[in-house]
Amino acid sequence: MPAVGIAGAPELPCKVPAPRYINAMSIADSIKKALVPIHREGWRFVAIFAAITLVLFWFHLSTLGWIGVVASLWCAYFFRDPERVTPLREGLVISPADGRISSVEEVIPPPELDLERKLVTRISVFMNVLDVHVNRSPADAEIRRIAYVPGAFVNAELDKASLDNERQAFTLELNGGRMIGVVQIAGLIARRIVKFVDEGDRLLAGQRVGLIRFGSRVDVYLPEGTHALVSIGQRAIAGETVFADLASNEGERAARQS
Repeated sequence: MPAVGIAGAPELPCKVPAPRYINAMSIADSIKKALVPIHREGWRFVAIFAAITLVLFWFHLSTLGWIGVVASLWCAYFFRDPERVTPLREGLVISPADGRISSVEEVIPPPELDLERKLVTRISVFMNVLDVHVNRSPADAEIRRIAYVPGAFVNAELDKASLDNERQAFTLELNGGRMIGVVQIAGLIARRIVKFVDEGDRLLAGQRVGLIRFGSRVDVYLPEGTHALVSIGQRAIAGETVFADLASNEGERAARQS
């Protein structure tokens, strides 16, 4: 039976406001979740940009200083390294890079991969300067070969970039012996390909394998007879987007923009 007040009316339950420290903790937790870690390879670049910015403000060059602030924030954003949720199932080939699918076509793998000279499906992911540039392993695999090839720095979206540009190739042996190739390709303003792994290393799907500075492309060469499950123009997320399913007989996937 509800309590009765002095005037005979039932008393309404009193809402106790949440302590301020709980609200502050919730806000801090939300901010923490929104912030993305910066990869260790990027810290020195962020520090250089920030130091130049401080010098500009020290000499009262405010306009240039604020440009430096924007550049420093962009540098931190470029080297972000978010966590990803990788689907785990035998036969799945996952995107190694963030970016836009720029081509899906049948080609002969480049010689540095040391794969059979047969037509296979190549999926190309173009990364612009706003995409995450940390690259990941497309599957559980062993690195059979790593080959660095010096070259030019033409627009990575061009088809000839696969053979003309500076690049680093990984030949991966999957469980069951099937082989795939992953090639990091430097772009128009990229001048450095960094690898985190070595020949003979055993990789897990979604594991970080390297990064490219600053704007580039990654090609994936699927095993012979494997069809792509992505389409040109689609956005790919490294460690999450499924490129192919080696255990499926599904044909090449059709798509449309809407």
